[in-house]
Amino acid sequence: MLKRTLTIFSIVFLGTAIMSFKTKNMHDHHSIYDIHINSLMGDPIDLNEFKDKKILFVNVASECGFTPQYEDLQKLHEKYADQLVIIGVPCNQFGGQEPGDAKEISSFCKKNYGVTFLLTEKVDVKGANAHPLYKWLTDKHQNGVMDSEVKWNFQKYLVDQNGHWQEYFSSKVKPLSAELTAAIEK
Repeated sequence: MLKRTLTIFSIVFLGTAIMSFKTKNMHDHHSIYDIHINSLMGDPIDLNEFKDKKILFVNVASECGFTPQYEDLQKLHEKYADQLVIIGVPCNQFGGQEPGDAKEISSFCKKNYGVTFLLTEKVDVKGANAHPLYKWLTDKHQNGVMDSEVKWNFQKYLVDQNGHWQEYFSSKVKPLSAELTAAIEK
């Protein structure tokens, strides 16, 4: 009788442990606000400061065919300043199109496009060394919504005002397009 009771207990305990593990891994996405990333000049960015606003993350590059999107990103930043934060994330993983250091990137963006929106440190957005921000943006187990892959410079990820993954847009979707502005206004 004791052996049978221990066996039943073991089965129940093991089953509970397995379900707990599966549930934790399926739903254990953390908040975007818990992620640490630095500004282009090395200062910590506290994403908590942007609660109650949508955030548009864009992996940017200075020598890309899509680089002129900086101009419209700046216009978007100005138009929706009360409800949207734009964060440009320099990345050199696509065609080596962001070779500059922090000062060169900052100077280029201000001089050529008048960029005043936030730029982060240069990071990887895909692969084994992807920054935790992009792991969250591209991994369903972390963002709770869907998997995606960053395919080129100027791909855009929109996070809603509650820190939930909302949508992503390919590089070809222009910042002032009806598709993107409708998602911001949603």
